[in-house]
This record gives sequence, C-alpha cells and structure tokens, in this order.
Amino acid sequence: MTEVTLNTPALLFPTISLLLLAYTNRYIAISNRIRALHTLYKTDQSTILIAQINILKKRIFLIRNMQLFGIATMFIAAFSMFLIYYNLEEWVHAVFGMSLISMLISLTLCAVEVYLSNKALLIQIKDVEHLIDE
Repeated sequence: MTEVTLNTPALLFPTISLLLLAYTNRYIAISNRIRALHTLYKTDQSTILIAQINILKKRIFLIRNMQLFGIATMFIAAFSMFLIYYNLEEWVHAVFGMSLISMLISLTLCAVEVYLSNKALLIQIKDVEHLIDE
C-alpha cells in the first residue's frame, strides 16, 4: 500500500479552494439571474421564463451540494492530516479515500450543473431561433 504523507492531503487544498471559489461565482451569477427573471416574470409570465426559472432552481440545489461536498473534501483531507500527524496510519488511507470520493461527488454534481446551464441557454436560443433562420 502506498504511503500517505502530510503532503498528500495538503495537495488537495489549492484545488478545493479554487473549486469553491468557482462554485461561489456560479452561485452569485445564478442568484442575480433569478432576481432578474423574477422581476421580468411579474410583467411577462411566459413559458420560457418558467422553464428558465425551473432550471435555475435545480442549478441552485446542485451548487449548494457541490459546495457542501467541496467543504467536506477539505474537512476530511484536514482530518486525514490530523491522523497522519498522530501516527494513526491504519485510518489514514480510508479517511483520505473518503476525501477523494467527496471531491469526485462534488465534480460530478458540477458536471450535471454545467449540463443544466447549457440546457437553459438552449431554451433561450430556441426562443429566438425562428428569427435567426429567416
């Protein structure tokens, strides 16, 4: 079995920090978009707006979970460093493995959120597609 040193879990910290920053930026952009669509919905209750709002609702849920799993990744990686520091080697591999699994879940949720983002854009394009084809 490979040796896990203090440096191994520490390698995740810059990556996790950047991911959390990207997730937060996506959250802020979506929250601004939801506010704008909410204002627009008060005057124009079109099905396209409703479809957009439904996708944004799913995306907010996904981003929240992406952030939670990202935070869990950082917490578990730090905990594995604690285990290494106190020479509890029998637990290190399992705990560090959990941090990697948590990161994989976060990235999978991110992929789903990107897919929904694309779907929302295609709805927007579909609304004006007939104008482009002419």
